[in-house]
Amino acid sequence: MLLDATDRRILSVLQRRGRMSNTELSDTVHLSASACHRRVQRLEETGYIRDYVALLDARKMGVPTTVFVEITLQGQADEVLEAFEKAVARIPDVLECHLMAGTADYLLKVVTEGTEDFARIHRQYLARLPSVAQMQSSFALRTVFKTTALPV
Repeated sequence: MLLDATDRRILSVLQRRGRMSNTELSDTVHLSASACHRRVQRLEETGYIRDYVALLDARKMGVPTTVFVEITLQGQADEVLEAFEKAVARIPDVLECHLMAGTADYLLKVVTEGTEDFARIHRQYLARLPSVAQMQSSFALRTVFKTTALPV
């Protein structure tokens, strides 16, 4: 399915305000409510809209510290990668895990209460991940820019 300009406007608005009513959305993108509803349904059915979520404030949730962890594994065999990915997916404090090209094999984004909490996460989970050869952690001092909106 090819996206036209109206589809792109709908996606752009919903990425920033996903909880708005269909009437508000249709007014914003200059479309009738019924046509807007049909387009949103089509975008959902074709997978352009994957889900609707609430974005929580990490500070208010008690996990204001973000740590990026670079992990290098002992090998690259499929079984090694699969075992690592399965294990890391079970760690509740890991928000993202990316297979990387470059010096590290994986990059994790971890949220914590602070340094002591990260030490707990490291001992309890990260140090027990399979096939890890090297791990390097970097604490974010301040978030300069953050968005969940993809370019449309």
